[in-house]
Amino acid sequence: MEGSPVWISRVSGGGGAVGITLTPVQDRIPNFCTINAPLSLFLSSPTSTPALVASIIRFRKRRHYQKLTGRRLISKMADYERNTITADVISGNMVFQPILEDRVFRFDCSGNDRDASYPSLSFVNRKDRETPIMSHNGPIYTPIYQCLIGQQIVKLELPVGTSFYGTGEVSGQLERTGKRIFTWNTDAWGYGPGTTSLYQSHPWVLAVLPNGEALGVLADTTQRCEVDLRKASTIQFVAPSSYPVITFGPFTSPTAVLISLSRAIGTVFMPPKWSLGYHQCRWSYDSAKKVLEIGRTFREKGIPCDVIWMDIDYMDGFRCFTFDKERFPNPKALVKDLHDKGLKAVWMLDPGIKHEEGYFVHDSGSKSDVWVKNTDGTPFIGEVWPGPCVFPDFTQSKVRSWWADMVKDYIANGVDGIWNDMNEPAIFKSVTKTMPESNIHHGDIELGGCQNHSYYHNVYGMLMARSTYEGMKLADKNKRPFVLTRAGFIGSQRYAATWTGDNLSNWEHLHMSISMVLQLGLSGQHLSGPDIGGFAGNATAKLFGRWMGIGAMFPFCRGHSETDTADHEPWSFGKECEEVCRLALNRRYRFIPHIYTLFYMAHKRGTPVATPTFFADPKDPCLRTLESSFLLGPVLVYASTMPDHSLDKLQCTLPKGIWLSFDFDDSHPDLPALYLQGGSILPLGPPHQHVGESDPSDDLTLVVALDKNGEAKGVLFEDDGDGYGFMKGEYLLTHYVAELQMSVVTVRVSGTEGSWMRPKRLLHVQLLVGGGAMIDTWGMDGEVLQIKLPSENEVSNMVSASKEKYKARLECAKPISDVEKISEHKGIELSGTPIELKSSNWAVKVVPWIGGRIISMTHLPSGIQWLHSRIEVNGYEEYSGPEYRSAGCSEEYKIIERNLEHAGEEESLLLEGDIGGGLVLQRKLTICKDDPKVFQINSNIIAHKVGAGSGGFSRLVCLRVHPMFSLLHPTESFVSFTSIEGSKLEVLPESGEQIYEGNNMPNGEWMLVDKCLGLGLVNRFNVDEVFKCVLHWGTGTVNLELWSEERPVSKESPISISHEYQVIRIP
Repeated sequence: MEGSPVWISRVSGGGGAVGITLTPVQDRIPNFCTINAPLSLFLSSPTSTPALVASIIRFRKRRHYQKLTGRRLISKMADYERNTITADVISGNMVFQPILEDRVFRFDCSGNDRDASYPSLSFVNRKDRETPIMSHNGPIYTPIYQCLIGQQIVKLELPVGTSFYGTGEVSGQLERTGKRIFTWNTDAWGYGPGTTSLYQSHPWVLAVLPNGEALGVLADTTQRCEVDLRKASTIQFVAPSSYPVITFGPFTSPTAVLISLSRAIGTVFMPPKWSLGYHQCRWSYDSAKKVLEIGRTFREKGIPCDVIWMDIDYMDGFRCFTFDKERFPNPKALVKDLHDKGLKAVWMLDPGIKHEEGYFVHDSGSKSDVWVKNTDGTPFIGEVWPGPCVFPDFTQSKVRSWWADMVKDYIANGVDGIWNDMNEPAIFKSVTKTMPESNIHHGDIELGGCQNHSYYHNVYGMLMARSTYEGMKLADKNKRPFVLTRAGFIGSQRYAATWTGDNLSNWEHLHMSISMVLQLGLSGQHLSGPDIGGFAGNATAKLFGRWMGIGAMFPFCRGHSETDTADHEPWSFGKECEEVCRLALNRRYRFIPHIYTLFYMAHKRGTPVATPTFFADPKDPCLRTLESSFLLGPVLVYASTMPDHSLDKLQCTLPKGIWLSFDFDDSHPDLPALYLQGGSILPLGPPHQHVGESDPSDDLTLVVALDKNGEAKGVLFEDDGDGYGFMKGEYLLTHYVAELQMSVVTVRVSGTEGSWMRPKRLLHVQLLVGGGAMIDTWGMDGEVLQIKLPSENEVSNMVSASKEKYKARLECAKPISDVEKISEHKGIELSGTPIELKSSNWAVKVVPWIGGRIISMTHLPSGIQWLHSRIEVNGYEEYSGPEYRSAGCSEEYKIIERNLEHAGEEESLLLEGDIGGGLVLQRKLTICKDDPKVFQINSNIIAHKVGAGSGGFSRLVCLRVHPMFSLLHPTESFVSFTSIEGSKLEVLPESGEQIYEGNNMPNGEWMLVDKCLGLGLVNRFNVDEVFKCVLHWGTGTVNLELWSEERPVSKESPISISHEYQVIRIP
């Protein structure tokens, strides 16, 4: 373009910075592990030949510099002991170069930082990030940076009114303004809406501008990264220096941004068609007999299903690649029986390999030197399900090949798919829930070389999934692998599907599951879904049925539940729920031709599968926060996630334009509403019992919704459903169009791709005319079909009749009974539904049920959820004795008094639980109007009916306050206090359990500090009421316990503890 500037890479430092480089030899050699490791570890390595060392130095010549990054000059070895010098803070505009394609830019703090950055583990082709291109466009928005004490802070300000999405696997709201998360893969069982680190890391933000255009921003670092969206229209990343930021766009639509992102990080793997059916899982179906019983019941009851899953208990003592000889004596025979019923089998593999000589996997791995190392060069041993375990170092190609070979042999047992769990990696009995960050990975040069665990932690799960995927391809090159991974990184969609982790069986998690699936899709991971019904806890019939109705429309559809919970199969909740599940899954199987087509397009082009409703009109701000609806291509799914709002009570907010409702004569109060966008043709198939029943000659249905111009179009992809023939042209991609002319709608094939011949099959065209009414015709697929429209009056009558039929169907349907109340006696209110106390600073959820526990404490200004749990265990509990879980934590609590009515007034709740012997444990929770920053708890053990024979005194009791707080950043957390005697203490997680009595007790307050957040949770108490304080560090948790003295109580002498919580900012 004549007269337009051509942008090329800038090579000078930015922001007036002067580059200073000091380069020790070891910093040029990735296999030199750490200052703390012996040099012999490197010299003795079989890969450390002189030629390799020379090649490493050549490869890293541009990368491993020490550079000025704030107040210190820091070595590129992540988080090791570093040589430092003092310098001024560096800040300024980031320098850029165009990469990949037009309007994609790489930003660095300086040219030196660009040279010193680590390789990309998110880009499918790492060279694309390093190679500048010619471009006539410069960036519209330029980030600014500040380098301070080893941290690179990047800020990008966008126009007022910008909305934020993405950030990968995150809980909470759909639109992310006001939220902050940390990319650090974490075993986050029972997470809540305020949890800031879940199982996967996606340092990525999709920004939708006020005009409907969109911009994507990627912080391309594998290390712990803070993604801060708390300031409106501003994106901020904070992570160890240095890392590039990649921007995509602005483009005309969010879809265009996701297509561009996919060219960088790769598209989703093409799933085998069977994996789009329904999956049934449980921890655990504990025998082959039970597995077959489950499969047989699906077929007997006519409920569609394609896959049964085997959780960890199928193994011999939790040893990976083994089978329990008593309960799963013949896995091949089991799988054959499942296949005969049209069912596939998916089996779990964890990364923890039991540390046991004589166990063939352990011996093979030790011989091949595949384990992650301690700093002294010995294999790291951490405890997981089998006990002491070693862990494969998937950062090495030789280890990935070793694991792939193990998988290849394992597949011979009849394994159809593999489930990689616990691969954050999760470690038991560790306050961080994972392995030490100082552990050593001898990574491939192209991945970043030898680094400590902090560098590779977030990609460990992705690399394991990659190894598993490659092993499955080795086992059978004519089948597509199906891998499900819990941990992942941006780009892991190339190898595996995912799910939203260990969620809870409650309405809040049902509601969140929609946003979570959508955020993953907006971050490149399109094949995802939640555990339908919730993993932890017991779903009610209505909750399970409603969740199945929604989950049946998600890209990945699996029911899963935890051990020691009630059965959670579709038939486990009564006939009404069973029928809703049957209807929901029949819907899904009708939609599989459409869903499969969406995945082909996602795999081929990077287009999304499920998207938020606002994708239909990105310019409309009213759509940007809708969380109860989503798009599946041109289909709008509108659901109710509230127990008291069924389908007939929904007030649907539709995007502008034509949206026509439709169903399959299956509408039900507990199923979502369906709408088809004008201008669309939707391909559907028969409701088979499993995907294997389908045949290319099956009748094909096209549902047509014309746009305002009387036109519509759609596409259908067909192939064998497995294998890679489609990459050689062995498929049929059909483009259908419909056109209205002179009251006649003509439906025809407008074009085809692929070498497949069109099957001989009937074509059923259903033309939607409004209100669920449709006009249909039959013919042969490939022929031109025509529908003559009736008169306007006739159409109006059809629409009215259809609406009446729809209303009657809903009235006749049997809604699922709402068995939400757990128990009722003597008029006591007893419910598993949380009650919320809320102020401008606190949102506290209490369950007036067993234990009367607080299950959530969220500090609203910071968005941090300091406490979260399920309703049956943990959270905030109180006991009546010194014994753990003594009376008080498992009794029924009733509500004595509540004051939650007036916004801005005092909110309070008074609970009471009978702990036997004439005693009650009474607890009052209060958020005061005058001081909403403080959340107060006043607890008492009171004698109500102590017998006269005891002198009016009870048994010995002790009031034990037992809150379990979540550690968002365990290695950056500690408890601080000043003792009564005046000593100042900081207690670290490594201290385990500590007891403070007498003058060693905190002098009326102690504080849980999170240095990473810069926040402290202060717990103040009356020292005259507290006899001792107990501090216990757990796995990712800490208990701050307050104990009263142990004594009898009477009506005149109750035991009381009054205390309060407040969050303060730490300088």
